[in-house]
Amino acid sequence: MDRVPLTLITNAVAADAEPTPDAIDSRILDAALDTAAAFGLQNLTMDAVARRAEVGRMTVYRRFGDKQGMVAALGVREFRRCLAAMDAAAAPDAPIAEQAAAGFATALRLAREHPLLSRLARLEPEAVLNALNDHDGALFTIARAGLAERLREAQRAGVLGEVEVEETAELMVRLAVSFVLIPESILPLDDEEKVRGVAWQLLTPILEP
Repeated sequence: MDRVPLTLITNAVAADAEPTPDAIDSRILDAALDTAAAFGLQNLTMDAVARRAEVGRMTVYRRFGDKQGMVAALGVREFRRCLAAMDAAAAPDAPIAEQAAAGFATALRLAREHPLLSRLARLEPEAVLNALNDHDGALFTIARAGLAERLREAQRAGVLGEVEVEETAELMVRLAVSFVLIPESILPLDDEEKVRGVAWQLLTPILEP
């Protein structure tokens, strides 16, 4: 299966990352997402994306170069969207239990509802594992670092005590990944309010020892 070059995803979280796609780029990436979610990344073609986006085939090539470039751009965009949704789940100065519950519920909702990620988790879980382990775990490291920085923000806001930030972030990311890879659960994952309640009970002791 084609893999997203993770160096591009790494750059996506940098302040000087490439600009947001314009309207035509967004239309092409929307079409790529729909096509990949329906048929898988292996069956994704530039021609199919061009037809779905209702643009010329050469327009897709001019803007993204080749299939790998298009998949990379799609990965960058979707990674940014997920980061933004996670960051917006709760304010950094909200009670830490509220932040944990909101963030955890949002992560599980994204894993369940994102069209491509949910497909990969159901049909090609090895692809998710490969992505997490590629480049010495670069994608996992980015996720852990992002959560660790959010925990530091909470400490600066005075709502989180002296916990081991890096270790806590790793534990929480690993927990979220397990729900992506093993979606079967006795927990009420389809009810976001109940998920928040479960997270409040189980994650608060980690953050407020």
